[in-house]
Amino acid sequence: MPEDTIEALLARLKRLATGLPGVETGTSYGTPALKVAGKLFLRIKDAETLVLMAPMDEKERLIEMAPEIYYETGHYNGWPALLLRAAAIGDAELRQRMTEAWRLKAPARLRKLLA
Repeated sequence: MPEDTIEALLARLKRLATGLPGVETGTSYGTPALKVAGKLFLRIKDAETLVLMAPMDEKERLIEMAPEIYYETGHYNGWPALLLRAAAIGDAELRQRMTEAWRLKAPARLRKLLA
């Protein structure tokens, strides 16, 4: 995994997470992750792939809507986590998906700050 590519991807994610209250950088499965109140909402799987937390119905809708961006592997079947191709998604859409994932995991006191 090229370290400079991972670092560039993490920098992009941090930039897009600006303004989301309580976001912290950590790790998940040995890779960089964004968490809120200690709960994972997005992680870097590898230099090309992100793992985004999403409700099951939203996950299915996104995969159907844009399979060139969103997908899953057998490992993620039945889990509220969605894979996405980082290079295939623009900043505006990624920010929207990150915000939705953040809302899914953030406690009410932090969600009120974003309202």
